[in-house]
Order: sequence, then C-alpha cells, then structure tokens
Amino acid sequence: MKRLDEIFDEAIKNGTFPGGVLLVGDHEKVIFEKAYGTLSKDSKERVSNDTIYDLASMTKVVATTPAIMKLIEDGNLRLYDPVSLFLDEFKTEEKREIRIFHLLTHTSGLPSYSEGWKYAKGKDLMKVINSTIPINPVGAKYLYSCLNFITLMEVVEKISGRRFDEFTKSEIFIPLGMVYTAFKPPKKWKMAPTSEREGRILCGDVDDELAYYLGGVSGNAGLFSNVSDLYNYAKMYLNHGMHGDQKIFSKETIDAFTCEAFNDDQNRRALGWDMKGLVCSCGDLMTEYAFGHTGFTGTSIWIDPQIDITVILLTNRVNISRRENQEKIIRFRPLLHNYIVANRRFLGE
Repeated sequence: MKRLDEIFDEAIKNGTFPGGVLLVGDHEKVIFEKAYGTLSKDSKERVSNDTIYDLASMTKVVATTPAIMKLIEDGNLRLYDPVSLFLDEFKTEEKREIRIFHLLTHTSGLPSYSEGWKYAKGKDLMKVINSTIPINPVGAKYLYSCLNFITLMEVVEKISGRRFDEFTKSEIFIPLGMVYTAFKPPKKWKMAPTSEREGRILCGDVDDELAYYLGGVSGNAGLFSNVSDLYNYAKMYLNHGMHGDQKIFSKETIDAFTCEAFNDDQNRRALGWDMKGLVCSCGDLMTEYAFGHTGFTGTSIWIDPQIDITVILLTNRVNISRRENQEKIIRFRPLLHNYIVANRRFLGE
C-alpha cells in the first residue's frame, strides 16, 4: 500500500531507524509482510523479510513469560509462590514478600535497572543484581524493571535444572517452529546491527548492557528473531494456545496471562505483557483486550484477540542513536498501529 510505504519512507528519512520489517497477520494467515530500508545507517544492503533483529525487552514476553507459563502448566510453580522459595537472596526482610506475580506485573518494588554492569560481569554481576534492595513497598506501585525478569530467569533455571536458553529453545521455540529465534545467535545468520560497544558495532551480541555483561543470555533481553518466527508465536495466542494441531499451552493459561492483572489508571498490565492503555504503543484503535510489548532497540509485538490481529514491527533504531531518536520511535509506533487497524482489510491489495 502506498500510504504504508510512505509512513516507513518518512521514518527512515527522518532518522527513526535505518530499516525494518513489518508483519500483520490474523489467526490463520499473514495479511501483510514487507521489509523496508537498509541493514544499518552505513550500509546499502537492503533489509529482507527474514532479517533477524535484537528483540531487546520483547525477550520478556517471547522467552521469559512463556517459560513461567510452562512451569505453571507442569505443576512446578504458582503465581503466588514467594521468590524466596527458590532464591536465598530473597529471604531478607525487604524481599521475602515478593512473589512471582509481583515480578510479572512489575510491582515487586525493585528499581528499574542496575548500574552493576559498569563494574561486574557474569556471576559477579548476578550477585550485584540479587543484592539489590527494593525502593518501593511490595505490591504498592508499578515500576517497570528489568531486574524482575532477570530474577524470573533464575527461577526458571532453579526449578528446571536447565540453562534458560536451553529451556526456552526446547520448550517454546522448537515446538513452535521458531528456528531463527535464539540467544547468542550464529554469526552466519543475517542480522541487523545495533549500537557501538567496546569499540565495535554489535551484530548478534545483545545491545542491552545487563544482558550483555551477563553473557548474552538473560530474562530481560538477549533474544534475536525474525517476523516469521514471531508470527508463529503470536498466532499461537490467537489460536488459544494451539500451533496447528499441537497444544503449546492450554486456553486457560493463555486467558490467565493475557487478561488485566494490574491497573493504576495510568498503567494496565497483564502477566508479563503490557495492555492497551491511554498512552500506548499500540495506538488508539485496538481494543481493551490488546496485549503486547516493545523493545528498546526499536521492536514491538501487539496482539488483539478481539479483532483477530497481530502486528509485529522489527527495527534497529539504536543503530542510528541509542537516545536521540527514542522519542521518534515512541511516536511512530502508535501512528503505524492506527493506520494498520483502520485499513487492515486493504493491506493485501
């Protein structure tokens, strides 16, 4: 569609991102899929539909949240288990009331991030993260925190006895046919580069500092994927947990994790997922049942079961700037979603 091309051309021209891939689909089929622009600001190589992007915080809902869902379905975990059952660092007076539910809804009281990456790496960095003291009372306030999902990763590893990347690959990605979704992806994959760190442009190494210095595998960031794999994932939600004739999750689990779990009149959250709100990256035309998530690198996924649609946007806007164009992508996303929802019946023409 001409207008959709214009929307992307304008964004590329004004420095929102160098390129990206858009996929729109429903519970049965892809409605629209197209690549735009170049792999990086300094490259003339065009983006293709199968280009792989750093998902950043989309990792929270494509890897960590379904890992928790799987543990719950298998009878190994419940939402109101205290984290202290699994991690000794949460047995302190300040943290002993934090439950799995609080981590998933960002109401644990933990701060949004840690500067520990500046002086610690690997296991030492994890010790710094685990020693972080809450800054709000448990359950009292919403504060989006990467630390919540790093902790959830630890819970998954503790219960399963497996590395997080191995667990998510075998339990989520392989069953869904997500063959180009991985932590620490193979260098031979065609990937869009992100920002500069330690004197080199990152390409296949995670952009997020905590995930990077934890070794590339984390519950808050670190996952790489393309739109086709992510459509398999999103379509599973639109089909009530089914992938073809295979059950990935029960309908009951899907419903429990995608309904409103927290609302303070400014923020609506499901379990792991963001939900349609007044100021929302999914725009103004999706319904109150819509759930989704964004990533710092310029990615997003939204699913609205009420109107049977998913919109997946992958870009590497941080390749242009980590901070200066952040407001541009924040404005771009809702404008794009408004156009798509209003014109979905014409997208295939």
